[in-house]
Amino acid sequence: MNREGQAGPVRNVPHVVHSDKEWAARLTLEQFRIGRTAGTERAFCGVFHDHHAKGIYLCAGCGLPLFRAGDKFDSGTGWPSFFQPFAEENIGEQTDHDLGMARTEVHCVRCDMHLGHVFPDGPKPTGLRYCINSAVLSFQEEGAAPEVETIDVAGG
Repeated sequence: MNREGQAGPVRNVPHVVHSDKEWAARLTLEQFRIGRTAGTERAFCGVFHDHHAKGIYLCAGCGLPLFRAGDKFDSGTGWPSFFQPFAEENIGEQTDHDLGMARTEVHCVRCDMHLGHVFPDGPKPTGLRYCINSAVLSFQEEGAAPEVETIDVAGG
């Protein structure tokens, strides 16, 4: 991604791996609980729920670009919601049966940080609602973002 938030060439970026002890030292208690143990923050309490600045939302664990502010919408659920990711290859998905129903859990493909879930009830153009925990995000304002890259998951 360049400084204007435009996607650049896809690159093969190494997977970020840390032990639980290392993650606990790098993250806040809330980030660890949500991001490393698939927790959920309380609705309407996250710092990015009612956040309207222009820029890019990044993974708090590794800095990978996850969502553009321009793709954020008010879903009324109490969590930041987006209708598409920054780049599809930056988001991993897996089926989650934790509440007795099948849901699609989403995570950062670079560091496996649990982000939230994606649901098929979002607005056009995608019809998707990425319901994301604020605690696992950081934010780079438009024009201030350093050069970062998306990753080639097929390359390793």
